[in-house]
Amino acid sequence: MIFVFFRLKLINMPIKTKTMGKKVLTMLLMMFSLAVMAQQSVPQAYTYNVSNLTKSDFISKRTFTVNGVSFTMVYVKGGTFTMGATGEQGDEDPYDDEKPAHCVTLSDYHIGQTEVTQELWQAVMGSNPSDFRGSKRPVECVSWDDCQRFINKLNSLTGERFRLPTEAEWEYAARGGQKSGGYKYSGSYILGNVAWYDDNACDGVGEDSPDYGTHDVATKSPNELGIYDMSGNVWEWCQDWYDGEYYSRSPQMNPQGPSSGSHRVFRGGSWSLPARGCRVAFRGSNTPDIRFIYLGLRLAL
Repeated sequence: MIFVFFRLKLINMPIKTKTMGKKVLTMLLMMFSLAVMAQQSVPQAYTYNVSNLTKSDFISKRTFTVNGVSFTMVYVKGGTFTMGATGEQGDEDPYDDEKPAHCVTLSDYHIGQTEVTQELWQAVMGSNPSDFRGSKRPVECVSWDDCQRFINKLNSLTGERFRLPTEAEWEYAARGGQKSGGYKYSGSYILGNVAWYDDNACDGVGEDSPDYGTHDVATKSPNELGIYDMSGNVWEWCQDWYDGEYYSRSPQMNPQGPSSGSHRVFRGGSWSLPARGCRVAFRGSNTPDIRFIYLGLRLAL
């Protein structure tokens, strides 16, 4: 059995009681009490580290360490946005399953700052199924079913409730949430600034090039929320079943996708796709048991 350790490091945080508000002091005391209780009851296997974080960091991100591998979840403030074939997606690029554009309202959540890397998958599962090897590269050749097994084991290690994002959560985060600049791709109108895709990682470079295939995560510019690779690198599985006509009847509040189906959704495009397939509105799908060298995942919480 693998046990979970929850540790809060309260270092480099001087307490000036004469100037600090009672609420802040109370919060720090509560955090210290939680840390003491956790250290007394659970041995170390997993760390949630909040040392050296700024005030805004407590809100904007959470960093976890599992078996020596760290990863960060970015806070996404909920809100209402227009999902699907919006104006910046162009007149010719959108497909029928991106229509109609419709309003969606989401609650707050966290999403992975990067795609799940091979080193994190290895740390959790003890194996690496990827074809393009590299510890900081995104894991690929994983099915939706594989992702569920990974998430279940990750949750048992951490005591958290990680999951795949819903399709709506994925698109809202890709668009930049409440900080959205209204871009066609995640974080830019110029795809090469934010993505590894066909022109710079596949046909545009050739199979003999060292640039062919996936690349280390977070090597392109992030989007407005500080999230990387939501366009290109690898497709990312979502929780939802796929239905090409779902947008015409989707509920506005926290849509979860159809209740059943034969295919699961994936989003974001990949290193092997042209620009049209890396737009924030573009939808992909396949059976939940399928594995490809361009198909990975991103976590939500």
